[in-house]
Amino acid sequence: MRTLAILDYGMGNLRSVEKAFEHVGARAVITSDHDVIRAADGVVLPGVGAFPKAMAAVRSLGLDGLLRERRDAGAPVLGLCLGMQLLFQSTTELGGAEGIGLLEGHVEAIDSPGLKVPHIGWNAVSWRRESPLTQGLPNPCAFYHVHSFGVRPARPEDVLGVAAYGSEFASVVARDRVYGTQFHPEKSGPDGLKLLGSFASLCVPAAA
Repeated sequence: MRTLAILDYGMGNLRSVEKAFEHVGARAVITSDHDVIRAADGVVLPGVGAFPKAMAAVRSLGLDGLLRERRDAGAPVLGLCLGMQLLFQSTTELGGAEGIGLLEGHVEAIDSPGLKVPHIGWNAVSWRRESPLTQGLPNPCAFYHVHSFGVRPARPEDVLGVAAYGSEFASVVARDRVYGTQFHPEKSGPDGLKLLGSFASLCVPAAA
């Protein structure tokens, strides 16, 4: 059975993510233990809250360097909501902060003039290209979003799916084996579970 490490740095709805992965047949472990994370077949970075506070917690546990190490070793990485934003280089939120830098680009307030922020609710995501992460999902496909900030990838080809809230924003990103979703798959019904199952299928056990 595939084992996924769900990174615990004190911010995120970890138990619901764990249960969602268990529902699709993957073994998920909530942990900040470096040895456990190194032994896992894939790594998941959830997150809710403010980017600077989250990055301070990630750094204090040494998880930023460990994520880069796991990426370099070929382990699939999935960032969820704030976790996806942390994968980028920096944010303007609360005076700014540096991110983990697995993906090139920055995080800025969403451009939604006249609309209520944060953006909360179901929104249709349209796929820009094919990916094993989204295989079998309809196009467009609705997912549950909660966010005030969004990613601005430096490489357009890293954008896998887009949605619109006042203006278009990147809702799903992918480069090599690094993936991110601005929405909460664990709160997005059968299609969200299907996406998590597809990620789990990319995490091939070392013994396989």
